[in-house]
Amino acid sequence: MGFRMGSVDGRAVLAVDDVVYDVERASGGALPSSPRRAIAQHAALHELSARLSASDRDGAPLGPTAEVLLGPPVPWPRQVFGIGLNYRLHAAESGSELPSVPLVFTKFQGCLVGPTADIPVAAPTTDYEAELVVVIGTGCKDVETADAWDVVAGLTVGQDVSDRDLQYATKPAQFSLGKSRDGYGPVGPFVVSPDLVPDRNALSVRCEVNGDVRQADSTANMIFGVAELVSYLSSILTLHPGDLIFTGTPAGVGRTTGRYLQAGDAVTTTIEGIGTLSNRCV
Repeated sequence: MGFRMGSVDGRAVLAVDDVVYDVERASGGALPSSPRRAIAQHAALHELSARLSASDRDGAPLGPTAEVLLGPPVPWPRQVFGIGLNYRLHAAESGSELPSVPLVFTKFQGCLVGPTADIPVAAPTTDYEAELVVVIGTGCKDVETADAWDVVAGLTVGQDVSDRDLQYATKPAQFSLGKSRDGYGPVGPFVVSPDLVPDRNALSVRCEVNGDVRQADSTANMIFGVAELVSYLSSILTLHPGDLIFTGTPAGVGRTTGRYLQAGDAVTTTIEGIGTLSNRCV
């Protein structure tokens, strides 16, 4: 059985039938409370989720999913990667050539916040970017593309919020700094194991601002798919359990339309089979 893992107050939790369980307590101490350490034991998370779903209702329930305050599913990943220009239409709207290899930057981990956290509008060019986020479950190096999904613990929803003026303040651009202001990395609500999604290679991605659809596409249209990204990154450096890969955003961003985020806006980001982020701009 698949699993949905999140975090509450920095502790790993599982969502089973709309009830949230503390992972360490539900496992009798067999699994750690740290989300980053727990995701490294993703096979055991499958087993625990199945047991909780089948019969064990004494596994330290925290309450209904809708009543707990979720943080980022992996609060302090060792590495956070971002991929730029990974949808053909987004590359076209940006006036950029299609990359021949993945365009990689980082989001500093301090920008990560939970699925309902406020987005501080720290600059007049604060932009939204709906993204599928890959969560590594098994440490690896030099993984072949055909084997790459084996090291993926799950998938989650992300917003690669960007300060465009800061991002393009220099030439060449400073992607990492412009995308790492405090609160510029909403993630969640859960890490969903790939066996729970309808098609791990073709998931609809949608972003709405105040109910207006700004982005809508499918991950099937990524230039470099999940397996290719994992294989490429692992060919250069070691990937660790809990590492995040923001896989790129579809067309429709504010930089090309001139519609940036403002205080009071409500940003809703949904990925098919994974979940929704609901973030208010302040």
